[in-house]
Amino acid sequence: MDFNQAHQAFMEKHLAGRTGERRGRLQRGHQYAEKLLLQNVWWPVFGTLEHMHPEYEVYDWNRKSQFLDFAFLPPYGRFGIECDGFQSHVKDMDREKFNYALNRDTFLTGMGWKMLHFSFDDIQYRPEVCRMLLNLAVGPYLLRNPSGSSVGSASPVEKELLRLAWHLGGSVRPRDVAKHESVSFRTARNRLNRLVDKGWLRPVASGTYTCRYELTDQAAEGLA
Repeated sequence: MDFNQAHQAFMEKHLAGRTGERRGRLQRGHQYAEKLLLQNVWWPVFGTLEHMHPEYEVYDWNRKSQFLDFAFLPPYGRFGIECDGFQSHVKDMDREKFNYALNRDTFLTGMGWKMLHFSFDDIQYRPEVCRMLLNLAVGPYLLRNPSGSSVGSASPVEKELLRLAWHLGGSVRPRDVAKHESVSFRTARNRLNRLVDKGWLRPVASGTYTCRYELTDQAAEGLA
């Protein structure tokens, strides 16, 4: 299933499950910018829209209803994801709205949410920056997820190497590991090759030389 098919099914599912103002909010709120965030940032990292909820209703400390652009609600955490356009979120914001926006994020953080904000300009023109930051923010939670997957049985050292690969955008080099772990190049390469043997990394060659190691689809599925 490609992105457009997945997105259509995603919207049909959530529209069918809503009525009244919550349905109207989804129809009005999920537009070009929100779809572009999914297409340019989320889909290339996860390849699925599972656990994503568009225009998700939350409440502030006064029980005032608010809507997040997206809530990502996997078994291991709660993430609020916002697509912020300069015109609507900065230029037209007065002091009261600015104060409320900061207080809302702090309140949600206190209630266990992890809030992620991406600018529309970056989503449209620099999505690779957004993907890197998304990996950095969500990757450690995936690696700590005790879901019973094979990655859950990894040793602390192996989990740290997988976490490093997430932080570096999905791939890691032996010299990255050597620097991060303060070990020799040979030891770093041996540790990476053990992860290859377990199916969590795959070597990427330049000619006859392995230059880096990428997270495999099997590892990504196991982490999720």
